[in-house]
Amino acid sequence: MQRHNFLILIIAMMWSFTTQAQDPIYSQYYAAPLQLNPAFAGNTYSPHISINYRNQWPALNQAYVTYSVAYSQFFKDFNSGIGLMILTDDAGQGLYKTTKVSGVYSYKLQINDNLNLKLGLEGSLVRINLNWEKLTFGDQLDETGYTSGGGTPFPTQEVQPENLSNNYFDASAGLLLYSSNFYVGVTTKHLNTPNESFLEINENLDGGLPLRLGLHAGYEFKIGEGNKKRQASFISPNVMFVKQGDFGQLNIGAYGNLGAIFGGLWYRKGFANPDAAIALVGFQTGGYKIGYSYDITISKLSLGRSGGSHEISLIMNFDKPEKVDYNDCFGLFR
Repeated sequence: MQRHNFLILIIAMMWSFTTQAQDPIYSQYYAAPLQLNPAFAGNTYSPHISINYRNQWPALNQAYVTYSVAYSQFFKDFNSGIGLMILTDDAGQGLYKTTKVSGVYSYKLQINDNLNLKLGLEGSLVRINLNWEKLTFGDQLDETGYTSGGGTPFPTQEVQPENLSNNYFDASAGLLLYSSNFYVGVTTKHLNTPNESFLEINENLDGGLPLRLGLHAGYEFKIGEGNKKRQASFISPNVMFVKQGDFGQLNIGAYGNLGAIFGGLWYRKGFANPDAAIALVGFQTGGYKIGYSYDITISKLSLGRSGGSHEISLIMNFDKPEKVDYNDCFGLFR
């Protein structure tokens, strides 16, 4: 990696750590519904599996890589949905790594023939690790790079902490109000504000992981009938707002499903500045969907050298389209 890119990566990593490890959020959040809101558990009667991969700022030597797999399913006898999700967030090629295993439960209340309310709960076990060997300190730098002329790293006088990992429990909840053509959801992540610190420098300075508050909504305009191999065609304008601590983002755009092809365009803005324009394209057949999206970074943080962000999603919905009438607006989430 060139020294210029190395310094950019260090700045980006420091930015992430000083914001108290803000949660990773997929641009294709609709393709990772359990990560968005636990109330989305059980949107299908048969198993629903989602696999997601995100590579953020690849020009900075894979600064942030996030990947996850999730399962959920609805059980009529209990009027409930259950789910399981495993997510890993890797910053700096293993420098700072977070692994989360979540169990999710939702309960459905039918208000009337065309209006439903779902309550979702999520409990997670989280492990974070810091790889000390991947850190480079100021006393290891010289004018030509971060090693000596022979390629051997300079020794550092920094003292390695005894503990470089931490485990904690995390609790979240969400609500989802929906009908055949619209949905509105709210979430509260980190209800117990868990302590994710492992350096133990001054515990009085750590107020725990800040609450993440979220709001998401959308509308579905059906424009064509489906068949045995694909969903009905529709256009779905939608919005997602997330706030965690002093930071937040707003995603606004639209998703379109046109037969075997689907796509979408979104704009993402942070509290302080514009962040990215997002383009999606994908293909579907039967209960299988694969999508690719690219974030065109427009924030100053990228310095024009970030390489944007790439995401790939794979959805496997084992419901039979010809046997299921969902009568809801969750086409983009399936």
